[in-house]
Amino acid sequence: MNLVFALLGTRQFVTAERIRTIVPGYEPADGSERADEAFKRMFERDKSDLRELGVPLETGRTSMFDLDEGYRIARSAYELPEITLTGDEAAAVGLALRLWQSAQLGGAAQGALVKLRAAGVDVDAAGVLPLQPRLDAGEPAFDACYTAARDRRLLTFTYTRPDEDAGTVRRVQPWGVVSWHGRWYLVGHDLDRAAARVFRLSRVAGRPRISGPPDAFAPPADLDLAAVVARQVDRPEQVVVLTARPGTAVGLRRRATELGTDGHGDDRLELRTTEPWSLADQIAAHGPDVLVESPPELRAAVVERLTRLAGGAS
Repeated sequence: MNLVFALLGTRQFVTAERIRTIVPGYEPADGSERADEAFKRMFERDKSDLRELGVPLETGRTSMFDLDEGYRIARSAYELPEITLTGDEAAAVGLALRLWQSAQLGGAAQGALVKLRAAGVDVDAAGVLPLQPRLDAGEPAFDACYTAARDRRLLTFTYTRPDEDAGTVRRVQPWGVVSWHGRWYLVGHDLDRAAARVFRLSRVAGRPRISGPPDAFAPPADLDLAAVVARQVDRPEQVVVLTARPGTAVGLRRRATELGTDGHGDDRLELRTTEPWSLADQIAAHGPDVLVESPPELRAAVVERLTRLAGGAS
């Protein structure tokens, strides 16, 4: 880097001997053959490295009277070309700026905006755009979820699903926050359920609580937040058939269509879900009062939960 700075700072070709005296890090000349050879090896290595990195290192003579070749880096060939954005791209930059400001990351956003404007890009951060992020007012949980994911700290919050009257407390190791189809989601490891879970921020009640030391966990190395949300949110709707004892499973009955009885006095219910893992938690909470007829994978999930609970109780 010292060599790059030195050669960018002059329009003339600079000889190797001059570079040796002005660039820190090279073996100084002391009249010995060992020092000269050490400088030559280092200088040749640095030139080769710069060219491999794509730095346009030029060789030549400043005048016809120069005896030795020199080196320089032409700014016109080294610096980035002029940055130009289309109207849509400039609008996206303006939208991203307002989004980061909403997330209390305005310092970094302003720095990026200053650099773009310095490059001659006309970015209208206050212009009318077709999309508007809604974080502070519409998603009050965003800042806490983002901060906990950034610092790798435990997050505790109350989460209410559409089929619940009251929320449940969740303890999550947050991996990140991502926008998917116009909604914000938290992705993380649910400690109580011992599995990865996705939480829509609009269903988080109150302000989440951050606790524990930083860097308490590490997300999966190959984590793709959007892919996790897509797998759990955009699932096809499944038809579930249950049998429930009379007078039980009131919450499930509110969502279900009754199919009559099973011949043993129990009611048969049919409901539809896109979140079978969540439904398995609800069914397991009813213990022996509710049985799954189909699909078989949901029945297996409920059995697994009940087995785990029975093992913990013993």
